[in-house]
Amino acid sequence: MAYLTRRTFLGACALGAVATSVPTVAAGASPQAPISTARVPAPGTLTRLPGDGNQLALTVDDGCSTADVAALGRFCADTGMRLTFFVNGINPSWTENAALLQPMVASSQIQLGNHTWSHPHITTISPAALTDQISRNADFLRQTYGVDGTPYFRPPYGQHDADTDRVAAEHGYTTITLWSAEIGDSRPIGEGAMISNAHRSLLAQQIVLAHANLPPISHVLPQLASIIAERGLQTVTLNDVFS
Repeated sequence: MAYLTRRTFLGACALGAVATSVPTVAAGASPQAPISTARVPAPGTLTRLPGDGNQLALTVDDGCSTADVAALGRFCADTGMRLTFFVNGINPSWTENAALLQPMVASSQIQLGNHTWSHPHITTISPAALTDQISRNADFLRQTYGVDGTPYFRPPYGQHDADTDRVAAEHGYTTITLWSAEIGDSRPIGEGAMISNAHRSLLAQQIVLAHANLPPISHVLPQLASIIAERGLQTVTLNDVFS
């Protein structure tokens, strides 16, 4: 797994906050079929989907860019694809796009998970500070979207240990949610490189990490939709798969 530095994350948020490009959203894609699968218990630590099949879990972190969160929301609305966002509530994108996302959260097409309030390195802060990060974000999710994301907690940068896992579990987040593949946009990346990464990552039973921080994710959504369709993959949320 490729870890961001705190400086890189804050830089991406700064760039995303001032992005002025108009995202391009996938058009004309066929809505995906309803999910019909037996769910299995969620494990304590999750890195990929279980078994053999054609499922794909797209997970998108952070939300530094209001435009990218909006583009991803419209992408889901237009295509019927299912997606899990791991939210940092400090980012205004989640408030500014609430009207767009709320109906899809209510219908379970979009799932929200807890990614802490402001994306710190949680292994370097006190248990009390981590408690505040998790509970503040949970309160924001409940007040804005009517869900708190339990039991799924994604630690910032993928960094966690037994102590942070214990604090998360005390707040109902008993599944530490990592990933098995990524689009590669944790740092600034060109559209061509992102598409190349997508060809390697968008595979059956993968949990794929992406970010709603920088413009390229919005611009390559048609290509991502094409790869998913060509490979016969079914996008799923974590709640579609795990009980």
